[in-house]
Amino acid sequence: MKPRILDIAGIAVLAVMLVMVRFYEQDLFYDPLLPFFKTENKVLPEYDSLKLFFNLAFRYMLNTLLSLGILWLAFKDKNILMLSAILYLVFFVVLMTVLSIALNAESPNLLLIFYVRRFLIQALFLILFLPAFYYQKRMK
Repeated sequence: MKPRILDIAGIAVLAVMLVMVRFYEQDLFYDPLLPFFKTENKVLPEYDSLKLFFNLAFRYMLNTLLSLGILWLAFKDKNILMLSAILYLVFFVVLMTVLSIALNAESPNLLLIFYVRRFLIQALFLILFLPAFYYQKRMK
């Protein structure tokens, strides 16, 4: 009984840490697109591409590590953890490539940039993976 309570407590701590990453995003990360998408502007702000890339990568890495921790505590399955890590890596490469192309386009698609960036800076894959792996485990 105690190990399960510790797992739930660990998941809660990791979830709070995910919330803290989001809560302190303005202080922790360089992202001039955060205030941009809160306004009605139609022209992207000036930004340092390299700095933006590294900050998005760092934030994605933080969210990924915390999410993998939650997945491990929830399922204790190395195969799920390995598959998730590979998926996180593939999604990172694809999303960063799409974001880079979208930001450097002659007429950037702001909606595309908004949603691709959202997948990079928020733990949305965890919301997809938890029920998917739970369902898979239940079907076995």
